[in-house]
Amino acid sequence: MRARTGAGLGLWLAPVLLAATILIGTAVGETPLTLSTVFRTLANHFWQADYPVDAIDAGIVWSYRFPRAIVAACCGAGLALTGVVLQALLRNPLADPYLMGLSAGASTGAVLVAVAGVGGGAVSMSMGALTGALLAFGCVVALAHAASGAAGGGRATQAAAAMILAGIAGSQMFNALTAFTIARSANAEQARGIMFWMMGNLSGIRWEDVAPCAAVSLAGGALCLWHRRGLDAFTFGTHGAASLGINVPVLRGSLIAATAIMVGVLVSKVGAIGFVGLVVPHAMRFLVGARHDRLVPASALAGAVFLVAADVISRILVAGQVLPIGVVTALVGAPAFALVLLRGART
Repeated sequence: MRARTGAGLGLWLAPVLLAATILIGTAVGETPLTLSTVFRTLANHFWQADYPVDAIDAGIVWSYRFPRAIVAACCGAGLALTGVVLQALLRNPLADPYLMGLSAGASTGAVLVAVAGVGGGAVSMSMGALTGALLAFGCVVALAHAASGAAGGGRATQAAAAMILAGIAGSQMFNALTAFTIARSANAEQARGIMFWMMGNLSGIRWEDVAPCAAVSLAGGALCLWHRRGLDAFTFGTHGAASLGINVPVLRGSLIAATAIMVGVLVSKVGAIGFVGLVVPHAMRFLVGARHDRLVPASALAGAVFLVAADVISRILVAGQVLPIGVVTALVGAPAFALVLLRGART
């Protein structure tokens, strides 16, 4: 009872923590600003207040840091949700958009559009990333199905192992395609920018990027909550879920399509960021349990806080230099995931 009460209290406090993290992320940077400057600038824009604020400071807050913090929160929530969905549907604790090839495919699609000029300007980076994510996941599923179908006995175990191996193979293949495209079509400056972007980069985020990131994250979260009982049913496997009245092909297809859309849009805006979809769901599962009515909102909020905090760290870890955010998530995520594994092994 105490654990449930604590988890419920944590879910209520998480939005407050997220708001505080966004405000801190808006204040911290190469040019440090006070929280009062941030509050006054936001009040001037949202409530037409007339607080005196330096024009340069106001521009930094409103045009650069605040939308960057919002997009970081949306991306963290969306990537954490993709991890929750993939781990539930595939019944594999290692499933996440990075390992399953979605991020690699989205990066390839975005680079083909941005660098190689695929689509002749008629295709956006978001559409290219979405197409790449869907194509990559299709290749991974087809390869895993062929590999597990050709093996004898232990079908469930074979399928889980085949999906991971197929995801690794798919990720490597699409990463190689991305590198080939950059080497063949990009000049030195483009190559440097693309490689920095592929490790996660929020430097170019502006207000026009907020709407698509927020839309896919909110829609993805709503869809996951709507199908929370179906996700719970997958705990018993596909046959168990079907016996509970779940339309397995429709549910799995719709959620995987939603996952691919989220990854495609988010990767096209901020690049491929690893570990969020892997670590956050495990940490929240440990804190709030495996039921998706709690796990979905907890993972979304924790992912948002985690990525905003990682963005802040990326700006202050090395003086005078902004690190790719993927470097920070890996530095934090790898030890955190090791702790989750060790604590899980002891329980």
